[in-house]
Amino acid sequence: MGPQARAVCSVLFLLQVLAEPPENSDFYLAGDYLLGGLFTLHANVKGTVNLRYLKVPKCKEYEMKVLGYNLMQAMRFAVEEINNLRSLLPGVLLGYEIVDICYVFNNVHPVLYFLAGEDYLLPIEDDYSSYAPRVVAVIGPDNSESTMTVAHFLSLFLLPQITYSAISDDLRNKLSFPAVLRTVLGAHHHMEAMVQLMVHFRWNWIIVLVSSDDYGRDNSQLLSKHLASHDICIAFQEVLPMPQRNQTVTPYERQRLAVIVQKLKQSTARVVVVFSPDLALHNFFLEVLNQNFTGAVWIASESWAVDPVLHNLTELRHTGTFLGVTTQRMTIPGFNEFRLRRAQARQPAPNRTSKGATCNQECDTCLDTTSSFKTILTLSGDRTSYGVYSAVYTVAHALHSLLGCNQTKCRKEVVYPWRLLQEIKKVNFTLLGHQIFFDQQGDLPVRLEIVQRQWDPSRSPFQTVASYHPMLQKLRDIREVSWHTPNNTVPVSMCSKNCQPGQRKKVVGMHPCCFECIDCLPGTFLNQTADEFDCQPCPSNGWSHRNDTSCFKRRLVFLEWQEAPTIIVITLAALGFLSTLAIVVIFGMHFQTPMVRSAGGPMCFLMLTPLLVAYMMVPVYIGPPTVFSCLCRQAFFTICFTICISCFTVRSFQIVCIFKMASRLPRAYAYWVRYHGPYVFVAFVTALKGVIVAGNMLGMTTEPSTRADLDDPKIMIVSCNPNYRKALLLNTSLDLLLCVAGFSFAYTGRELPTNYNEAKFITFCMTFYFTSSISLCTFMSVYDGVLVTILDLLVTVLNLLGIGLGYFGPKCYMILSYPERNTQAYFNSMIQGFTMGRD
Repeated sequence: MGPQARAVCSVLFLLQVLAEPPENSDFYLAGDYLLGGLFTLHANVKGTVNLRYLKVPKCKEYEMKVLGYNLMQAMRFAVEEINNLRSLLPGVLLGYEIVDICYVFNNVHPVLYFLAGEDYLLPIEDDYSSYAPRVVAVIGPDNSESTMTVAHFLSLFLLPQITYSAISDDLRNKLSFPAVLRTVLGAHHHMEAMVQLMVHFRWNWIIVLVSSDDYGRDNSQLLSKHLASHDICIAFQEVLPMPQRNQTVTPYERQRLAVIVQKLKQSTARVVVVFSPDLALHNFFLEVLNQNFTGAVWIASESWAVDPVLHNLTELRHTGTFLGVTTQRMTIPGFNEFRLRRAQARQPAPNRTSKGATCNQECDTCLDTTSSFKTILTLSGDRTSYGVYSAVYTVAHALHSLLGCNQTKCRKEVVYPWRLLQEIKKVNFTLLGHQIFFDQQGDLPVRLEIVQRQWDPSRSPFQTVASYHPMLQKLRDIREVSWHTPNNTVPVSMCSKNCQPGQRKKVVGMHPCCFECIDCLPGTFLNQTADEFDCQPCPSNGWSHRNDTSCFKRRLVFLEWQEAPTIIVITLAALGFLSTLAIVVIFGMHFQTPMVRSAGGPMCFLMLTPLLVAYMMVPVYIGPPTVFSCLCRQAFFTICFTICISCFTVRSFQIVCIFKMASRLPRAYAYWVRYHGPYVFVAFVTALKGVIVAGNMLGMTTEPSTRADLDDPKIMIVSCNPNYRKALLLNTSLDLLLCVAGFSFAYTGRELPTNYNEAKFITFCMTFYFTSSISLCTFMSVYDGVLVTILDLLVTVLNLLGIGLGYFGPKCYMILSYPERNTQAYFNSMIQGFTMGRD
């Protein structure tokens, strides 16, 4: 006998063993079409099942699960209600076959039984499209691990499987689980509801406790992914030890639980998320009570959020606030009375034979134990029970469509699993006011609720405090929570307190939730919506104070007409312009007199004209700078000064040359006179200055710019050139050189006749210009403010006045006050006196 043949024989033998009639009619109801039900009536979360032995585990030896029996009753209630309704499946009797799976340890045996035919044989065929198993659909199991184990078998036959509380997102994969549908939301929505609850109450420092099974591991990993996107950190994560089958606590488990609770007490986190079956929590919470750990917020996963057995441990009210994520509360009319009703004795089906062995269809204490929880089950509402209830109705509506039912009858024909699965995916009906349909991943979009455990016997044990809408993926309708804290204040669970506005976070350690608060410096601000860890610089036209959350616009500062310094300078410039204009008129009227010729003759007008132009350009310093005003400041002003100073320099040189060098260098003097040397020199110097100015303008833009005032960051100084100091020094260098040369020549001719001695006037002008320019450059090197602009303008106007009044003023005075000295005879006498004195 080959391996395949031995496997087939083993399966056939196993199915014969499983073909036991249930003595308790709660587990079986004959009908034209049977539904398979897999429920956890007893639970054992420790140990493994040895599948080498053809032996069904005795689930009744373990702890009874009240919720499991309640869910089984919901399936029975739905089937009987549909049969009594007679409008959904007229003429068709719906039956059921229910098996206790003992949490995860009795999955394979009942599935093989459900897949077998009426002869308890499971044939091996190449094509099962025309094969009809014992049941048309399976309701359950309740947990993800069992659901996936069962689904691997049922999916081979495309036998519809509707689970009512398995939330693993792996079940959404229709390639791996094509026949699985759910009347509960997936784990993604449960995690999102938890995280949004934490965000709402500003908890970013939590503890995670998980069971050492797939449920704990998978859900904790999924939670971590959701927490990362909301900046919520896990202080630490611990694995809860699984209890023994007899619920006794071993020394190792006791020590492990004590260590975990001690870490809870030492941690600053006060929010504890627990992913674990309820059976693993009883001993843990006893240790919590033993160590008197209080002040926590316990967030329960759906596996124990509304567990009635744990609720009987009333001392837990002192440990903190209990919140849980579960399906929305529903009310199934008539179910409260049905759940405690004993099943009527029925005759076994004619084709069922008893062999005396168990198929986990025994629960002698189920009804009595459930009766003791009647009040809490009634007040809790039908949550998961509605998932079972709607699952049965889903199959019934699919059968109604598949059998072509009308108001009076249905076609009784063989129902193949794959055809029924197609109809189930298309159902869309209303059940107790709620729409029942499945999305592309086979999930029923029902709402979730955040519930709080209430320990007051007169109130509902689970109070709804928020609702989660799967379509919006938003937590809504958040109500007041009764916190187990002084003054009912929201518990704080943060590694670091929130920073004040305008303070950035500096991470301390490995968790981004643990940080120091650092003030944002002036000129920077904190945009919390963009980045809480870095202060952003203000734009160039903005500024901020320390700890600001936004920048304010700086005030632009420039010379304005109404300011007192501006008025004073403009007044001086106006007086200077008028006086210079008066000098031009006086010199023009006395152009042929010796006094004018000794001052320079035509060259006087070459000096006076740039002075007039410079005075006319003074207004370009007032108001906001423009390209034209900056061009005037950087070009016209400096060129006008250069023309004037070059005229002074050549005038000084010419006086010395006439009286001292004409006799020594007659040929050079002849060239100087013939080719108009003074004007050539002035033109050359002016051209050289033009090249310097053009180079500055090309290298340094004439566009107006703004810069912050270092003394007052609230204002922005509007200027023509950000490198104005360098430009001023470069433009002034040639003028200063000419100033020194003119001063030297004037000093050389200090012994000339008084009428021709311009030394003291030129010395005054050059000294004043030199001193003022050096002082301005020095001031600008140590100060950067709007005062620089007004001082620059003031020095410019004073230099113009110094040149105009210092040099030409005395000449005008002599022309107007002493006309007798402005004659050729007087000048000749002065020259003769100077010559005789030297002899």
